[in-house]
Amino acid sequence: MVMITYIGHDGTVHEIDVKPGLTVMEGARDNGVPGIEADCGGACACSTCHVYVDAAWISRLPDKAGMEEDMLEFAWAPDPDRSRLTCQIRVTQEMDGLVVTLPERQA
Repeated sequence: MVMITYIGHDGTVHEIDVKPGLTVMEGARDNGVPGIEADCGGACACSTCHVYVDAAWISRLPDKAGMEEDMLEFAWAPDPDRSRLTCQIRVTQEMDGLVVTLPERQA
């Protein structure tokens, strides 16, 4: 299992063990982390699983694909460097300790 820390916009911390192979979105959804709506179910067809990746992790994650970049334009208050869609981040052992912060709301 991989420990991922989800920080709510209000500062609430959720430390969740996520099975490698799942996405960061699935880890949040399956464990009831509030603020990850995932309306499209992980198809990269909405931006309701938007988070801000902790600065220390940005370069350690796979690059954003074009479709994710496009969908982030619809996210609430996207940050050009830190914003990611959690449905597009597949969990690996190397992500143990990943920290993401949820926006105040989803678009």
